[in-house]
Amino acid sequence: MIEPILELRDVSGGYGRGEVVRSIDLIVHAGERLAIVGPNGAGKSTLLRLMTGLLAPSSGAVLVGGRPLRHLGRDEIARRIAVVPQVAVLPFSARVEEIVAIGRLPYEDAIRGPRPADRAAVAAAIERVGLGRLVGRDARELSLGERQLVLLAVAVAQASPIIVLDEPTVHLDIRHQIDVMDLLTDLNLRDGRTIVTVLHDLNLAARSIPRIAVLADGRLVADGAPSEALDGERIREVFRVDPALLPAGPWSDSVTPVGRR
Repeated sequence: MIEPILELRDVSGGYGRGEVVRSIDLIVHAGERLAIVGPNGAGKSTLLRLMTGLLAPSSGAVLVGGRPLRHLGRDEIARRIAVVPQVAVLPFSARVEEIVAIGRLPYEDAIRGPRPADRAAVAAAIERVGLGRLVGRDARELSLGERQLVLLAVAVAQASPIIVLDEPTVHLDIRHQIDVMDLLTDLNLRDGRTIVTVLHDLNLAARSIPRIAVLADGRLVADGAPSEALDGERIREVFRVDPALLPAGPWSDSVTPVGRR
């Protein structure tokens, strides 16, 4: 049997005494693309923090490549999982290439600093993401879409087999949304990277990601192909909207619109 690359076993966790997610069982195999969706407050970002070691579970275990995450140091985790946060305001001035170079920190020698291989990885990541025209620019001066691509370039340079993203298309225009999703698909299909991403846009998730996990009230309520995980009844129950009001998607053929029954 092939060992899962990422596994959550009966994981619960939250902040202080409160549990935000409860009893999550989730297995991700190498080379998969998984989108996590759910209404606001469902626990999506908390789940990402648990699976990347940024938050310790109150119960259960997270395993990466069969090893408990709690037994790994931060550099070891970073060599296995690259985390792409939502676009944020940068607190300091830095050129694009300097930001991308952050992805090589888990590999750098603490005394000697970056090696030629690290510089080559940064240059390759910049080219892969299509940021060559922005080299030398202050990253704070870039648009939201450009900054999101810079954060993706950090993950590419990091060369971790798993990339975990928290709503990478939020606040982006349509063109940049397509650019981001196309890049994730390419990293998955051409490089074999495992992609786990929270997405806000259900249409984007259904059209771009072959496996969908649905969170509601901190629990995993569906996990499967878009046609299974995002059928009309689940849209109505989890998101509390009439699926007939949404653009065409997996939910369109599985439920009768309200008022036509």
